[in-house]
Amino acid sequence: MHDKTVAELSRDLARGKVSSVELTQHFLDRIQEQDGRLKTFITVSAEQAMADAREADKRRKAGNATPWTGIPFAHKDIFCTEGVRTTCGSKMLENFVPPYNATVTQHFRDAGAVCVGKTNMDEFAMGSSTESSYFGATTNPWGSNRVPGGSSGGSAAAVAAQLVPAATATDTGGSIRQPAAMCGVTGLKPTYGRVSRYGMIAFASSLDQGGTLARSAEDNAMMLNVMAGFDPKDSTSVDREVPDYTATLKEPLKGLSIGLPREYFTDQLSPAMGKVIREAIREYEALGATVKDISLPHANLAIAAYYVIAPAEASANLARFDGVRYGYRCQDPKDLLDLYTRTRAEGFGSEVKRRIMVGTYALSAGYYDAYYLKAQKVRRLIQQDFIEAFKEVDVIMSPTTPSPAFVQGEKTSDPVTMYLEDIFTISTNLAGLPAMSLPAGLVNGLPVGLQIIGNYFSEARLLNAAHQFQQATHWHRLTPGH
Repeated sequence: MHDKTVAELSRDLARGKVSSVELTQHFLDRIQEQDGRLKTFITVSAEQAMADAREADKRRKAGNATPWTGIPFAHKDIFCTEGVRTTCGSKMLENFVPPYNATVTQHFRDAGAVCVGKTNMDEFAMGSSTESSYFGATTNPWGSNRVPGGSSGGSAAAVAAQLVPAATATDTGGSIRQPAAMCGVTGLKPTYGRVSRYGMIAFASSLDQGGTLARSAEDNAMMLNVMAGFDPKDSTSVDREVPDYTATLKEPLKGLSIGLPREYFTDQLSPAMGKVIREAIREYEALGATVKDISLPHANLAIAAYYVIAPAEASANLARFDGVRYGYRCQDPKDLLDLYTRTRAEGFGSEVKRRIMVGTYALSAGYYDAYYLKAQKVRRLIQQDFIEAFKEVDVIMSPTTPSPAFVQGEKTSDPVTMYLEDIFTISTNLAGLPAMSLPAGLVNGLPVGLQIIGNYFSEARLLNAAHQFQQATHWHRLTPGH
């Protein structure tokens, strides 16, 4: 059962070939057997999952099921779940149990899906390897000493190891697409504002976006059908009609125009990685697409702009964790100042502290204009590059990452090298565009991801392009140890 996609499992449930109770127990057993070495989960909510599975089976018998009713899945541990702890991978929230559901969480509950637990992540989503989690690093199932990418590494690794068929995730600078690429699964970051951020613990409010991780583009489309939509509780949510993302998956690609940014295909890209990506693009040409060289002239400024804007917003968002209202509190503080300083010093990990310090500096008097304001101006130039590019092409393609999954511990001592892992993904967050990563091949036995970037609210087109590629190739069907 674990080797089937969400779409296949949904059909099996509809035909009565399997019950949600059987399916949920199967995945819970796999988690218990395998997750000790992988650490993809922070919390496994087995009792709640089985209760939800029994309720799902009743719902199916009553004839009011959705395609998701009874399907087991997992939430990234950044989405608030009523009655189930939500840690954000941090000591600061180790024992935090939300009294409410995030909008995304509620949407899946309303659809009848069965959440089996909360997946591991870089602390407060700050990282590219899922090594900064307070609960221990996640291991990529494709290699016992490899990282799964981050910050949604737990979700990607759980899907790759077939511990769940799908998992929610979030993307601030590449945190869905980068782990999708490194774990050989399919991940989608929607347009900023397409998915509600209510109840999704904030890292950088103008960049964060909830999204999807699953084996196939079809499964991602099914997830987005549940997640997308306007939410009056989120001021950044966009009030725009939501299409059925599965309806256009089978449309042919004849006439699709693909742009290849010169700035992403340079000597810095290894020959092996470049070969895989170009072979994938040739497959698109065989499917009827045309290819055109384009330019994103300000692409080289994206990382510098991002690592001013994101830490600045993080420093403001994380100010709420002070030991007064909720979360970790230091023992026996001498006074209020001691409570604040020791709580934050003890509750946050090193990467979170680093970004708070950078962000606070960038926002300080005398430096706000020099750093934060200038970074926002660069952001606008990057956005304008994409706007001009989409006047010429329908989608843009590139590598998702500069290399396959790297070795654990290889980059933890050099933050700048770690930040460069997001070199191909960050621009789309700065511009607020939708983008996805899909498996496109192997280098040294490790997965390589192809990134597809679309114009605003063109998720259906991206999913169609990914689905047609997956109908013609087998890369998304490969599993660790294939």
